[in-house]
Amino acid sequence: MISKFIFLMVFAAGGYLLGVREGLPYQGLILGAGIGIIGLILEFLFSKTKAGTIFCGLIGLSLGILFAKLVYYPIKALFGTVDYIYAPVILNALFGYSGLLLGLRKGKGFSLSGIINSVKGVEEENLKIIDTSAIIDGRIADVCETGFVEGAFILPQFILQELQHIADSSDSLKRARGRRGLDVLHKIQKMSALTVKIVDQDFPKIKEVDAKLVALAKILSAKIITNDFNLNKVAELQGVSVLNINELTNALKPVVLPGESMNVFIIKEGKESNQGVAYLDDGTMVVVDNARRLINKNVNVTVTSVLQTTAGRMIFTRLKEEEDREELKMARH
Repeated sequence: MISKFIFLMVFAAGGYLLGVREGLPYQGLILGAGIGIIGLILEFLFSKTKAGTIFCGLIGLSLGILFAKLVYYPIKALFGTVDYIYAPVILNALFGYSGLLLGLRKGKGFSLSGIINSVKGVEEENLKIIDTSAIIDGRIADVCETGFVEGAFILPQFILQELQHIADSSDSLKRARGRRGLDVLHKIQKMSALTVKIVDQDFPKIKEVDAKLVALAKILSAKIITNDFNLNKVAELQGVSVLNINELTNALKPVVLPGESMNVFIIKEGKESNQGVAYLDDGTMVVVDNARRLINKNVNVTVTSVLQTTAGRMIFTRLKEEEDREELKMARH
């Protein structure tokens, strides 16, 4: 508050001194104090506004003042008596303020990062921020190797620090996961088709790493690469696009339709009575009715239904020999 008071007094004193020079001390004092108050209001507004909006506001202010000059000089040329101390001030205030408001309004969706990225040769829509979970998971490196992912990968320092913290953990499992994540990052950095940019931007007032990721993605207009279900939902609620590795994996699994046959290896019993459980090469669980007695054996099965869940896909089947017997029985009748 003291600094703001001093700021206001400096402008008031400056206005008073200019007014004394023109023979209008009190008018100058009022004008200087008014400009100081406007400055404090703008400082408050700018502290609550994004950088892109402020940039557009300043552009609007500059254009407004320029337009005021263009209006003032023709009027002065036509009416010489208009060279009054308040005429240019009023015109600058009127058009400058109008330009400022227009710039602030139009700049709400403007991002300075878009200009910076375009200058650096990076398309804004291709920016992707990698989450810790996706790095440790490792499948993102395999996806990148196929050439399906391009553009620039943004790696925030706070994600790198979190990864380093996991790699230095006293827990052997966490330590192994952290080191695996660092190896995956190194692998991605070596890929010629990709650009990995480490950014220092942080959000000290935000404690959660997921919330920081979402805030950074909104500023950069970037997408988040993750396999964290909760981060996925939070980001979507805030209008941030998400590339979920798990969803990509599920989408790439072969389509299996009821009635198709397959050969599977029963490895354990299921939850229900007499069920056996097998797994496909992509990790999809296959539940086989009446196959408990066939554990550790290869069997031919027929698909009866497919269930898609958030955790993955489950295929329900029955033994092929039972299906054949039932069809033969129905044919006889």
